[in-house]
Amino acid sequence: MVKLNKIYTRTGDDGTTGLVDGSRCAKHAARMEAIGTVDEANSAIGLAVAALGGSSHAGVLTRIQNDLFDLGADLATPAAEGDDFAPSDMVLRIVPGQVAWLEQAIDTVNEALAPLTSFILPGGSEAAARIHLARAVARRAERCMTALAAQEPVNPAALAYVNRLSDYLFVLSRAVNAAAGGDVLWVPGKNR
Repeated sequence: MVKLNKIYTRTGDDGTTGLVDGSRCAKHAARMEAIGTVDEANSAIGLAVAALGGSSHAGVLTRIQNDLFDLGADLATPAAEGDDFAPSDMVLRIVPGQVAWLEQAIDTVNEALAPLTSFILPGGSEAAARIHLARAVARRAERCMTALAAQEPVNPAALAYVNRLSDYLFVLSRAVNAAAGGDVLWVPGKNR
């Protein structure tokens, strides 16, 4: 259980931050860039939840927000030598079951949508636009995580999760727009 009695500790004043294993890393390191961008995605999803009100979609997004905290903890725990990325009582990792749940959520939302005949613009209703913004931030989080993975080991399930997240947010934005009149379609060369 997390217990925060004091918000500032002054330990980061030297430009480093503490990781779960007790090590410290630069606040500008690839690991921290990935963790921070996952946090941004989570915050953007929070805006989408607020725009959706009490809908069932908001409940799913709130579950995803919790998973994103798990993802942040996973990223904040560097792999030890021979680490198989299995979770334990002391190490929180994204697991394949979380990826499978997200895939099922994608399939459930997508099966009710008409096939795409055009690329769509990231807009429509306010809720859909917020979901599109969260999708773009999730894609940036994935780029940050793959940059980290090019330098040091990253949990494969974590990489799969963040990849599926942008897919889920894409189909969710389409579903929200479908209920509000439809997607905003890209018209190639429209303004030439």
